[in-house]
Amino acid sequence: MKKIMLLGSGELGKEFTIAAKRAGVYVVACDHYDNAPAMQVADEREVFEMLDASALEAAVRKHRPDIIVPEIEAIRTEKLFDFENEGIQVTPSARAVNFTMNRRAIRDLAARELGLRTAKYFYAKTFDEFKKAADEIGFPCVVKPLMSSSGHGQSYVYNDDELEAAFKDAMEGARGDVKEVIIEEFIDFDSEFTLLTVTQKNGPTLFCPPIGHVQKGGDYRESWMPYQLPAEALKAAEHMADEVTKALTGYGIWGVEFFLTKQGEVIFSELSPRPHDTGMVTLSHCTNLSEFELHFRAVMGLPIPAIHLEHNGASAVIMSDKESTEPLDYNLLDVCNEDHARVRIFGKPIAHRGRRMGVVVCYDEIGSSMDALRDKTKRLAQTVLGTDPYMKK
Repeated sequence: MKKIMLLGSGELGKEFTIAAKRAGVYVVACDHYDNAPAMQVADEREVFEMLDASALEAAVRKHRPDIIVPEIEAIRTEKLFDFENEGIQVTPSARAVNFTMNRRAIRDLAARELGLRTAKYFYAKTFDEFKKAADEIGFPCVVKPLMSSSGHGQSYVYNDDELEAAFKDAMEGARGDVKEVIIEEFIDFDSEFTLLTVTQKNGPTLFCPPIGHVQKGGDYRESWMPYQLPAEALKAAEHMADEVTKALTGYGIWGVEFFLTKQGEVIFSELSPRPHDTGMVTLSHCTNLSEFELHFRAVMGLPIPAIHLEHNGASAVIMSDKESTEPLDYNLLDVCNEDHARVRIFGKPIAHRGRRMGVVVCYDEIGSSMDALRDKTKRLAQTVLGTDPYMKK
């Protein structure tokens, strides 16, 4: 029996673990706090800080996994090269994880080495560097930590007066020990979309139908599939996703994010070497395999004959409006009273205001009204905790 060590045990890791357990694979779930969502369905658990190289190595030596599957950014990624050199499979690869856990590495790879179209950008470690970059880029601009997740530390800056607060937020919102920010040109985009891309060990690279999504404060709030793209735009996105995943190497699912400008230009934004938040829409069975099943098959080297659309799908997050160390009172009746609707509670033991605690997914026939499906999904998500998916954090 293969043994997988999951580094990071949030909601994405939980769904991946469920896919692995359905295939009889042994899973050790790791995170910095106990009873994280994936731990609740895994065979074993380990609680430690994954930025601690010694603690990470101790966990690997203890459990001797065949495969390591990272799910979060805050990992001592250079240790993964050592494990890979010892014959442990790292998903998608140690190179991919090391590059993509830091916005500097992946942006430089995309823009400078591969020549992909990205927003203009600079890096800054000090406020003086930051101010100089902002003067060069102009307003509005976008500020992010080099390493972060769920939109932490990300903001839009519209004038000089907002620079100091934005720099402070980005530094404080960083995950891990990388204290540097990226400041980007603001793209006047028409929309954002994700292209889930699957690289296989013994098969061609495959693409899911594009996913439309809306973010607030850098954090996903809703997504839908399929997102209607002009044929040339889809072809451009698939080309860019293929180029960057090929350069990073390895096998698994990748969440590749793009902007679509009002002029129809596709611009590379970011990439995650693992299941993507916006891909939770695939839990609605809009595709023949969910993103978690696709990731598991690719990780294990199992064949994926094809990915095809079976329904229109939509997802909307369930957000907490309060702080709590006690289980929240979830209302499931409204969702369960609706046909073609499902609710997934993540099982996070602690709630924070604005923290994602679950998701509602709905589906309908291909060709039906996507606007109506999105409205239904957001309405039902709001009934679970009585909170709007677009509430402020």
